[in-house]
Amino acid sequence: MLQLLTFLVEKVSLLFKFKLFESSWSESRQRERAGRRAPSPPLRRGDVLEVPRSLFTHFGIYLGDNKVAHLIPDILPVLTSNDKLISSVITNERLILGCIYRCATVRVDTLEDFAYGANILVNHADKMMKTPPLPDDTVAKRAEKLIGAFPYSLLWSNCEHFVTYCRYGAARSRQTEQFCEVLKSIIRDQRTVIVSGLLGIISVVYFGMAPLTTLPTILIPFTLWMAG
Repeated sequence: MLQLLTFLVEKVSLLFKFKLFESSWSESRQRERAGRRAPSPPLRRGDVLEVPRSLFTHFGIYLGDNKVAHLIPDILPVLTSNDKLISSVITNERLILGCIYRCATVRVDTLEDFAYGANILVNHADKMMKTPPLPDDTVAKRAEKLIGAFPYSLLWSNCEHFVTYCRYGAARSRQTEQFCEVLKSIIRDQRTVIVSGLLGIISVVYFGMAPLTTLPTILIPFTLWMAG
């Protein structure tokens, strides 16, 4: 039992370290942050910008003139058609509810609104990508062309997919890739099978024998065992 509790704590702490969706385009990014205490160089049109936002890192494309185009979830367009309200700064509550409802837009905000009180970093992922970046002005024009309602998925069509599509011509998200790696490590750990089996047995004991409790008790551990 102690081993199982240790296993659960280990996996929960792993998810929290990961912050569910924290980007790590480069292992040296922390050293870059520490080393860039001097004034940052001027932003260029087409730069990829990033800021920590809620549980993940948020990305945008700098358009020049203090403007940023970014794909961001927002629940407000579902609730109202008031453009003035919708164009206001998107709070974390609006963002999270938009994620749940899968409602998002590519919109243009000021640098200050995009940052939402956080420090803005210029993303330097060009060396890690297999595809060379497009010309800066082309990147910005691709972002401007997509302004408006946009299909959204937290894992498969998020703000990082948007910026990599604009800059490299191919959508990719390191945040999604990292999250999937965490899930795979959990699934492949045989202790996950034991934990899911025990939880299933507890549900059968507590709720009684029924298809809704018995089938998951058998199928979920079996599926995890096969996947492992």
